[in-house]
Amino acid sequence: MSELLSTAEQTPPSLMPDARQRARLRKIRNIRDAVSRYGVAAAGMAVVGALGLIFLYLFSEVFPLLRSSSVDVQKTYQASVASVDDPAIHLILERYEEIGASFNRLGSVSFFRADDGVVSLTEQMPVPEQAELTATGTGTAADGLVIYGFANGQIGVAKPEYKLSYPNDERLVTPSLAYPLGDKPIQLDEQGAALNQVAIQQGANAIYIAAATADNRLLLGVFSARTNILGITKVTQEIYPMPALPDGAQAKFIQLDSTGQHLLIADDRANLHLFDIAKPNDIQRREGVPTERGQVTAMQFLIGTGSVAIGTDTGSVSQWFLVRDADNQYHIKPVRDFEPLPGKVTTIAPEHNRRGFWVGDDQGTIGAYYGTSSRTLLVEPIADTAIQHLAISPINGRLLVMDENRQIHVADVWNKHPEISFSSLWQKVWYEGRSEPEYIWQASSGSDESEAKMSLVPLSIGTLKAAMFAMLFAIPLGIMGAIYSAYFMTPKLRGYVKPTIEIMEALPTVILGFLAGLWLAPFIENHLPATFSILFLMPVMMLMVAFFWSRLPAAIRNLIPDGWEAVILVIPILLTGWACVAASPHVEVLFFDGSMRQWFTDNGITYDQRNAMVVGIAMGFAVIPTIFSIAEDALFNVPRHLTQGSLALGATRWQTMVGVVLPTASPGIFSAVMMGFGRAVGETMIVLMATGNSPIVNFNIFEGMRTLSANIAVELPETAVGSSHFRVLFLAALALLALTFIVNTLAEIVRQRLRRRYSSL
Repeated sequence: MSELLSTAEQTPPSLMPDARQRARLRKIRNIRDAVSRYGVAAAGMAVVGALGLIFLYLFSEVFPLLRSSSVDVQKTYQASVASVDDPAIHLILERYEEIGASFNRLGSVSFFRADDGVVSLTEQMPVPEQAELTATGTGTAADGLVIYGFANGQIGVAKPEYKLSYPNDERLVTPSLAYPLGDKPIQLDEQGAALNQVAIQQGANAIYIAAATADNRLLLGVFSARTNILGITKVTQEIYPMPALPDGAQAKFIQLDSTGQHLLIADDRANLHLFDIAKPNDIQRREGVPTERGQVTAMQFLIGTGSVAIGTDTGSVSQWFLVRDADNQYHIKPVRDFEPLPGKVTTIAPEHNRRGFWVGDDQGTIGAYYGTSSRTLLVEPIADTAIQHLAISPINGRLLVMDENRQIHVADVWNKHPEISFSSLWQKVWYEGRSEPEYIWQASSGSDESEAKMSLVPLSIGTLKAAMFAMLFAIPLGIMGAIYSAYFMTPKLRGYVKPTIEIMEALPTVILGFLAGLWLAPFIENHLPATFSILFLMPVMMLMVAFFWSRLPAAIRNLIPDGWEAVILVIPILLTGWACVAASPHVEVLFFDGSMRQWFTDNGITYDQRNAMVVGIAMGFAVIPTIFSIAEDALFNVPRHLTQGSLALGATRWQTMVGVVLPTASPGIFSAVMMGFGRAVGETMIVLMATGNSPIVNFNIFEGMRTLSANIAVELPETAVGSSHFRVLFLAALALLALTFIVNTLAEIVRQRLRRRYSSL
């Protein structure tokens, strides 16, 4: 009778809580519930906040890429370095932005303080007696060469130099003038004709000088100078005549490239002419190309001399490339047009260490442009009269502008990341030296003359390529293994298999990458027929074993308990793998002339030892545990009454799996696939060690790739903090995080819809 009594009835009345105690217990319970509720909510909000902070930090590093360029005029003063009788013909600014230099018409060179225009030093260029200056020219901004051409056919060459010292712990910049070809005028034209146009360029082993004379002849000079231990400079020179421009056209501007192979001339008829001067004794002129933008009024090679910036009397600004055709012949082609200036272009000042340039017009407006990104950075009025000269510092932080009234405007410049734009990151870009626009990632090199190529397209495609091949390998194995383990395998065997596969997830990916790069990649290269044979014959062998097993007498099949059938496949799998490897050399001899890799090469198929197939297999092994574990749990947790009801209605186990278990577990299976995809997208070490890290744009399974994560791991430690390269790597990280966030969000939406759809089962 006591067993039928309730707990309350069995409890002595003295131990029963009274009303006050019950109220106290309810209060404690409510406090605990509130703490749990708010604690869980706070933890969830902390996770969301952490993700938000990650996004915020990445965006803070990327934001300067979005900032517009600006020019802020700080001072304006009357230039004392030039006059009406001795006007300035060239203006420069040194790298510390303290000292400017003005090259004047009468040969004087004045160094002055950029802040106030006070002259600190004046030197005199070599000027021949009784010979008027008739032409001037400059080399690239980085070389700093300035050439004077005179009415008697002579030239003078100089370049500014700066000595840095720290007296009293203060920086002191001491300017001077150097003479690469000696401090005496040099006769360029033996006939003594006036030089109407001159150009100069520093080559690897010589200085190249070109000139157009008053009688419409074209000359090319190759100069070299050696200074002995006594300080005596010996100049050697070779002067070559050049073919004349067609139809009596006259040269208005001349530019030389630093390789000593090309000379570009703009004539008085709005045409451009390219000369091949690689063989000075046999100079060839290419066909004239009309500018179609007006008469050329300014022309300058950009750094590296692979492209030229051209301004015209209509205010148009464009960039032209030296492009090589299929016959290895170079031609000059227009590549980019920028926002025009309102007036006639009067001057162009290229930047010292990148593909930017500054332009001034006759209405006092300046423009800043960048070639690679096709950006017009700014167009802004600075002066009330025509711009005569521009000087941008080598670190691109200060600009000197001299107008027609000889006023110098000193401006601070913010222009840190002009090479970055949407088009340079995500669209095809026509880079210098290329025959057409391409997607290229080559962010740095050993020289400033190399054009930075920072397209994220090859990295994004490499990321998707690696993930796609890994998922092609992992999804079938992971899901099929989960189906068998959860529904068909005996519990005892499942108790061994499931923990073993889950332990694989703890295996460091650097080990998988190490094995893939140093063992798997060479093995596949040396056994290509075996690799493809295993991928094809292994499933066929399994189906054949299953077929023959089903045809055996029941007495034999009953020897193997249900759920242990997988053990039967162990020996056939090992034998099939061994047979494929053993037969591989014979297959190569019979069908591929002894080498399947060479057969690929002969048939135009590129094969890299560390390729996407290796990455797919290695990364697949890293992803399989994730997919298997989540999918297996989802399948195993399908309510038993659903499967038992299906079987009771006469469905087979396989019909029950397809019609009941899979639909019910589909949200979990889909989550497993998406988790595996996220793991594959973010994988770094396997891709880093098992591919050639070549940023290419294709889905060839026999070629490598470079992924966003691997690229960040490789290049971020080596890049300068705050540089464009540095911030683009953070942009790649932001893009990778955004990609995984979007994919996971979409996956969750799909999963919830699947749950609602099959919740009625």
